[in-house]
Amino acid sequence: MKLHRSYTILTQNNSNTKQLVQNLLKNDPIDGLLELQNLKGLLFSKSEIDRYMDEEERHDIKILTKDSEQPLKTMSSGEQKKALLTYLLQKDPDFLILINPFDNLDTDTQAKLKEELVNISSNKILVQLVSRLDDILPNTSDFFKLDGNTLHHYCSSDEFWTQNKMEPIPFNGTIPPSLSQVKIDHKELVSFKKVSVSFNGRQVLNNIDWTINKGEFWQLKGPNGSGKSTLLSMITGDSHKGYGQDLTIFGLQKGKGESVWDLKQNIGYYTPAITNTFRGYHSLENMIISGLHDSIGLYVQPTDREKNLAEQWLQLLNLETRKNEYFKDLTIGESRLLMMARAMIKHPPLLILDEPTAGLDDKSANLFVALVNKVAKESDTAIVFVSHREEPQLHPEHIFELQPSEMGSMGKPSQKIHK
Repeated sequence: MKLHRSYTILTQNNSNTKQLVQNLLKNDPIDGLLELQNLKGLLFSKSEIDRYMDEEERHDIKILTKDSEQPLKTMSSGEQKKALLTYLLQKDPDFLILINPFDNLDTDTQAKLKEELVNISSNKILVQLVSRLDDILPNTSDFFKLDGNTLHHYCSSDEFWTQNKMEPIPFNGTIPPSLSQVKIDHKELVSFKKVSVSFNGRQVLNNIDWTINKGEFWQLKGPNGSGKSTLLSMITGDSHKGYGQDLTIFGLQKGKGESVWDLKQNIGYYTPAITNTFRGYHSLENMIISGLHDSIGLYVQPTDREKNLAEQWLQLLNLETRKNEYFKDLTIGESRLLMMARAMIKHPPLLILDEPTAGLDDKSANLFVALVNKVAKESDTAIVFVSHREEPQLHPEHIFELQPSEMGSMGKPSQKIHK
């Protein structure tokens, strides 16, 4: 049996991935990848799934789901990727280009897809473009790194791993103080007691017991569809499912007089999708200050104290010389750090970080995680960090894991992480 080569290209946030993929699909000659010339290649990526989803929604053309009654949009990330992979293999390409194939998948689904791709590589050439080292397929024969438009070919796997080994990243300085302290008189910030949730007759959460105390650092884990988003939405007040249940937030029983605004005043929240709401020309300084006013952009004249506080945060992020630059011009990694600072500027009692490292390369993810660890260590803010992906440098004190069952997800007893 002929052994096919398997290529891995490590990408960074500055990599021109789009151009490289176009060149590969057009069969342009590329040093180190000349084997692919005159061969038929197809693309496996989130953008391809989005393209087929658009065709299905706008034109009612079902391609990936022609043998299924379920629309592509309502499928889980794992189901969508499985449908795309099946479709591509039916077209019998010579090689597949895989762009971050394990993004947005829980650990079990990642493991299954990784095993399937390794099996496929026995009769197909795979070209894997990944931004995280942990995602590299074990049977890779050739290693590359894409820096901007420059593709570097490593002489050996040892050279690749040695030169790209990730070390813990220290953050110099200290977390700036808040302008005013938010006072919460209760040790327990959030308390779920035997809370259950169902949608359209289907049980999603079953008898959840979870208490978040002041200053604690939690990681919330669970596979796709296990109810993590439902749990968070009850804390933030964006879901009515907490009413009538034994759910207490900041000392107030759910449904006993608190408003959504009251809750959000005490919660810092960040998920990458929020970044897309800031479309204007906002300076870095104004972006951070806007966190004091809970506004999208800054529409009031900032005080000298507010400017000074923003400058302290920018100095911590090593962005102080760029305070007048526009937020839209930051790299994806820099923008995440700035949004973290914006969420923390008031030192809220509770900070929720929902998939904050999704789509980042290793360096940017490690930098973000280092900032989270620093906030946890140097502030009284309780943190809930939600992620599909294991972040090796993350140092939570506790883990709350949702484990699916036929009767809905149950909470695995929290465990203390000893550092």
